Amino acid sequence: MDIILLERVEKLGQMGDVVSVKPGYARNFLLPQGKALRANKGNLEKFETEKSQREADNLARRSDAETESGKMQGLAVSMVRAASEMGQLFGSVNSRDIADAVTEAGFTINRSQVVMDKSIKTLGLHDIRIRLHPEVTVTVTVNVARSLDEAETQLRTGVAVTGLIDDEDDAADEVIVEEVAVEAVAEAASESADSDDDASDDSADEAAEDTDA
Repeated sequence: MDIILLERVEKLGQMGDVVSVKPGYARNFLLPQGKALRANKGNLEKFETEKSQREADNLARRSDAETESGKMQGLAVSMVRAASEMGQLFGSVNSRDIADAVTEAGFTINRSQVVMDKSIKTLGLHDIRIRLHPEVTVTVTVNVARSLDEAETQLRTGVAVTGLIDDEDDAADEVIVEEVAVEAVAEAASESADSDDDASDDSADEAAEDTDA
């Protein structure tokens, strides 16, 4: 199906372009959301008549989106979810969850503005794009953790906090303790040997003195 784009559509074209798309994509998404018109003589004439006004409106919306994008730079939203020790979520984080979290942070968006190919299913920091305008996007950090304390740790270190990592840290601590214990035993044994040597030397000196006498 041939359509006229009324705004920029990623991977498809710019405002005013006449492109060919699958009928289902046009009928279910582009046409009902006002992103395109069917490419026929009447609509082409209508677009040419409205083109200047549409371009002016688009410029104003883009300017507002760029201002909002500047305010959102560096934004990180935290989400608490249950997960396994390997960091796999018992569930997932989807576009609606992210839109709600960003809105709670003070920036009103809807789920259709969240650009993601699949849901988030692991703990950690995830960079997600938010489309504020067809020509303006901003990246926010979605921080998925099992608690707010762990979320703070993840944001500070940049590493997901999982049970597996905790176990490895504990194991490392045990190795250090064992090494210290071994060193202590070795040092004690060395001191004992030195004491025995000193005692032997003293006995030898006493025996030599008796002989001289």
